[in-house]
Amino acid sequence: MHTHLSYPTFEAAYLENLLAARDAPEFVNAPRGFHSREILGVSYRIANPRERIVRIPERKLNLVFNFAESLWYLSGSNALDFIAFYAPSMKKYSADGQRLAGTAYGPRLFGFGGAGINQWDSVARTLRQDADSKRAVMQIFAPEELLVPGNIDVACTLGLQYMIREGALHAVSFMRANDAYRGTVSDVFSFTFLQEVLATQLGLDLGSYTHTVGSYHLYRHDDTVADKVLAARTEQVSAEPFPAMPAQDNWPAIREVLALEEALRKRRLTLDATAADGLGLGRYWTDVVILFALHARWRHEGTVDRDLLDVLHPLFARLVENRWGIHRSLTSPAR
Repeated sequence: MHTHLSYPTFEAAYLENLLAARDAPEFVNAPRGFHSREILGVSYRIANPRERIVRIPERKLNLVFNFAESLWYLSGSNALDFIAFYAPSMKKYSADGQRLAGTAYGPRLFGFGGAGINQWDSVARTLRQDADSKRAVMQIFAPEELLVPGNIDVACTLGLQYMIREGALHAVSFMRANDAYRGTVSDVFSFTFLQEVLATQLGLDLGSYTHTVGSYHLYRHDDTVADKVLAARTEQVSAEPFPAMPAQDNWPAIREVLALEEALRKRRLTLDATAADGLGLGRYWTDVVILFALHARWRHEGTVDRDLLDVLHPLFARLVENRWGIHRSLTSPAR
């Protein structure tokens, strides 16, 4: 008998577990002064992890940040300027104003510890050598994080495990703590995105994703917004399926997208609809670059390139419009 809860999509899991954290918490506490309601030992499985987004209009999903964070991890970088361009609030977690530590999972994935272990390559090699292996694990949390007095940036994720079963790549994440309203939206997007990258690299179908958390909590300061999302849970921005990553090794495209992202962020490049059509990246990765170009235009000039928005994938365009309030008023996007 399976002990976990199963859901077809992340949105279904998100809403049910957010409701449980709000209405049926096991504990009420205030670690480091942050009041929250909490459930211990939450675990749920998502049958189709490609459906990694919450479509409720009131949630105002930040799709640009979600892609940026996922690719930031894959870049192996801990640079604050990269991720803070998409989420300025993350500056408060940096001890030196230049880098992030626990929040930056990329260095843990591609250069863990003093030996600089590339865990991604190790996992890929392990799975190629033994398709039945249970040892394909990427560790993220490091014990020494707790030895730093007043550490404001301790990794929330313990590790990620990958298993090939019946021709599909399944993933399990292990988290010490997860915010039921905010953090889980970003984390599940990133972890299932990484799962899909690895699956395509190995030539496998995308299997299930299981999210496992020690402390699943809802902060008091999010009570009002959580109430609004739960009240609107029958609504959706769009029911269009989330696009699939190309069925090929996507690392060459990822490296090119990262180079384009940096050029857009640092104003070395601007992109219009005609230029986007000529990138030669294929539809999936071109849409990701268009998202970064739209965001860069907004941050640098305070305007929306509507021609560029018109050529964006319809689901992505609707999510951006909903997030930025484009049909109502042009207010600056935030995390």
